[in-house]
Amino acid sequence: MNSLHVAVGVLNQTPLAWSHNLANVQGAIAEARAQGISLLCLPELCLTGYGCEDAFHSADVQRRAWQSLQELIPITRGLIAAVGLPVRHQNAVFNVAALIADGQLLGLVGKQFLAGDGIHYEPRWFKPWPAGVRVDFQPPVGPPVPLGDLIFDVSGVRLGFEICEDAWVATRPGATLSGHAVDFLLNPSASHFAFGKNAIRHRFVLEGSRAFGVTYLYANLLGNESGRILFDGGGLIASGGRWMAQGPRFSFADRQLTSAWIDVESTRLSQSRSASFRPVLGAPSDRIISAQFTWPTAAAGAPPRPNASTVATWESGPHLKEEEFTRAVGLGLFDYLRKSAAKGYVVSLSGGADSAAVSCLCADALALAVNELGVEGVRQRLTRVPGLTLPAAPEVWVGALLTTVYQATENSGPVTRHAAQQLARALGARHYELDLTELHQAYRNQLEATLGRPLSWATDDVALQNLQARLRSPGAWLLANVQGALLLTTSNRSEAAVGYATMDGDTSGGLSPLSGIDKHFLRHWLRWRELHAPEGLRPQPALAAINRQAPTAELRPSSAQQTDEDDLMPYDLLDTVERFAIRDQRSPLEVWQLVVPTFPQHSPVRLALWVERFFRLWSRNQWKRERYAPGFHLDDENLDPKTWCRWPILSGGFEAELNELRNAAARAETPAAESGPIPGSAGVSPAGSAGRGEET
Repeated sequence: MNSLHVAVGVLNQTPLAWSHNLANVQGAIAEARAQGISLLCLPELCLTGYGCEDAFHSADVQRRAWQSLQELIPITRGLIAAVGLPVRHQNAVFNVAALIADGQLLGLVGKQFLAGDGIHYEPRWFKPWPAGVRVDFQPPVGPPVPLGDLIFDVSGVRLGFEICEDAWVATRPGATLSGHAVDFLLNPSASHFAFGKNAIRHRFVLEGSRAFGVTYLYANLLGNESGRILFDGGGLIASGGRWMAQGPRFSFADRQLTSAWIDVESTRLSQSRSASFRPVLGAPSDRIISAQFTWPTAAAGAPPRPNASTVATWESGPHLKEEEFTRAVGLGLFDYLRKSAAKGYVVSLSGGADSAAVSCLCADALALAVNELGVEGVRQRLTRVPGLTLPAAPEVWVGALLTTVYQATENSGPVTRHAAQQLARALGARHYELDLTELHQAYRNQLEATLGRPLSWATDDVALQNLQARLRSPGAWLLANVQGALLLTTSNRSEAAVGYATMDGDTSGGLSPLSGIDKHFLRHWLRWRELHAPEGLRPQPALAAINRQAPTAELRPSSAQQTDEDDLMPYDLLDTVERFAIRDQRSPLEVWQLVVPTFPQHSPVRLALWVERFFRLWSRNQWKRERYAPGFHLDDENLDPKTWCRWPILSGGFEAELNELRNAAARAETPAAESGPIPGSAGVSPAGSAGRGEET
């Protein structure tokens, strides 16, 4: 047998968007046919969307998914395609891959290992398919269809499946399928983006192809599918331990095909030569589904067809995390805008780091989309939003889509105002300035009259800070509502950990793009973005005015010289404590023991006070984390209780654990000057509290 032309497709789908999802799959099949591809693997649950959640239990959802599958079957003449959908059998819902060949549905393969940790809740909706079991499934219409742990023999070419999580476990099905002499392992996946995760995918695809002696086809979803989870695409094809093709990641297109020419006899020879290869003899014949298909092959004696990869140079560059962050959040923002039918973004641009990063990412999203799709491609994607019309000149598109607003009170300073103006101008945003001083004073006067006493910073610090923060919410919401735009919140993960945010103030908005990233990295990214840029973009020098400042909420009088780190603790320490305490589930004493050698510039007692502060603020602010706007999942340190980190709203507040920490810290040798309370520690006066972080 000569070389076969095979491909994987990555798709940007939307849960329960039936016509869009079907059209995208149909488009991928049409492109495959135009390219002369014989075998096409498409992503997991691509007909419904992966993020349907409890809708997977709906009989109507299953019926519509089956109808979509029926519409695909006739258009597969001349090729073989694998598509994902849910089916219900004996009152249990299974996540399956359907294999269609030349206009005939050959069978359904059930996923054996369900993703049930982290952001995944598959066991809530699906049942795992038992290994080695085959049944006849009775669909809503039509004759019974084979369902189970199947192997397909299509005119002498054997195909098997590992569905996403199946490949991530130690006892992956590929080992058994290899013994049945499969030629191709197909992996329809819905593998979310996380920092560093792509390297893991590469390892199991490449090693699977080598260890099993097969050609491995890996297809993934793409884009912001359902709101929180981002998919980076990146189709992969490996054969016998060698890369044959790799597709791009973070594409703004609806779909991408990655193809390769595969010499099947070469993989068979590698199995024959392997001393460890153990064929399964006398296998149950009911698991093997046979079908006839005319495999188009490369002409005999023709030179080998080249296999092309489209891996960007930034993938192997020194700034991988910075690039991934920009591209992942940029794609997430772009897709959220168009899928939510919003007409733009609104950001309350304070002149500080967080709002500057959000504004910059909005502009970067548009620039990355234009770089890939071109002006007309972006116009076509965004004009699908009802009522959204882009200006003729693309150089003013940022101003048409991004509105920033600086909202001052008497405590705002000229530095932040100027920084906001400079950045908005550099980005090309539409920028407004609102002065809330009179409104702020009117609220304060009214409440003082009601209480019969003056409000002061000595006695009412938290209330006065939060009043200003909340006054900025109505104006930002009004701008968003008037424009039909999406209001973006600017809180980051570090602030969420300790509740350093005002509910219904700076947390106001419909989407929180930074909630999955820590402040320490965010400040690093802003410095990088000032001097550097993602591949294909330009640096943003206007960020210099942001980067020169110490982060501040700017809610106390200027004489207080308020900074976030004085209110809380150094951000690099905060992020380290959060990682040990929440990701690694260490006790307060264990966290302290870990940070003492890591931060030798601070005394053990001072570190103990900061660790105690973190745990107190963490436990009392879960109610805030429950109310934050949805954000993007970026790594395994996410604090979102919906997708990753669950914690009780009411708890014991680590009283016993913190007492254990205090006793250990008291025994540590420290200079006398370090032995008392410090700003941000337990027992500090109200005026020296962490302000917004103390709100309960």
